Amino acid sequence: MQRTAEFVSPLHPDKICDRISDNILDRYLQKDSESRVAVEVMGGREAVTVVGEVTSDVNVDVVEAVEEVCGRDVRVEQDIVSQSQDIARGVDSGGAGDQGIMTGYACSETKTLMPLEYELARTLAKKMFEFYQADGKTQVTVDEKGLITRVVCSWADLETEKIKEQVDEWLRNLRTDKPKIFINPAGDWNTSGFDADTGLTGRKIVVDNYGPRVPVGGGAFSGKDPSKVDRSGAYMARKIATDILEEKDANKVQVKLAYGIGVREPVMATMNVDGDRKTLPKNYQLDYQSIINQLNLKKPRYHKLAKWGHFGHKNEWD
Repeated sequence: MQRTAEFVSPLHPDKICDRISDNILDRYLQKDSESRVAVEVMGGREAVTVVGEVTSDVNVDVVEAVEEVCGRDVRVEQDIVSQSQDIARGVDSGGAGDQGIMTGYACSETKTLMPLEYELARTLAKKMFEFYQADGKTQVTVDEKGLITRVVCSWADLETEKIKEQVDEWLRNLRTDKPKIFINPAGDWNTSGFDADTGLTGRKIVVDNYGPRVPVGGGAFSGKDPSKVDRSGAYMARKIATDILEEKDANKVQVKLAYGIGVREPVMATMNVDGDRKTLPKNYQLDYQSIINQLNLKKPRYHKLAKWGHFGHKNEWD
């Protein structure tokens, strides 16, 4: 059985929008840690639209936050209002701000406890971005033995031969049996980022999680403060999965949490360890406020996470 995952450059149009959303969030949290933020971005060409709901004691220069990520002047349209009172009522009482399903996963295949194909696609994207900061995508396929069988790398503003040199160097110390390599298979390209395509916050949720092997609940992370269980619940599910993997010396752990709007505790909490369903340990407090406190989620950190995926980093919760 073969498994494939992709990753994208921080300058991919969708990732630019994720980063803008989380840059705005970080700026609010830096000034007012109790800020409630739900901001989404659409961008393309010379225009960026920012919409959402923010309740905070401070103001943030949205245009500055946008242009810091874009690296250039753009026309910014914004429509930001206060959080809906109907949503705020559920959060104020200690309940979840929305319904939803969150997945956490960990496996022993890699040092980061992430799926092998995902980690390979991410490390190749990082290598390419270190070599040349541009829009791009990577994709890696592995077989049942963990050998790399296919590599796809599409990177802007670089000749095919330059990209292949980087891919070959990256492959040199990895488990592989002469994989088939596709470099800019549609041809070299120079129009990229917002100049080539429209971006949207939350359109890369599989890249943000674990790759296509692991189902996601459907909620995006970027632009949402941690009172949103889309974010805090998913982060907690990942922590539980990594804890249990190490405690049980397991090969893979999957945790699923589900919340109802205005309901304090999860309406579902399940765990699967190496294919067997297990009871979730009772020592975890799973209401959103407890999760925030345990993982220190009011600390501005989200712009960095939006760049390279939200899980599998050293000191994941620092």
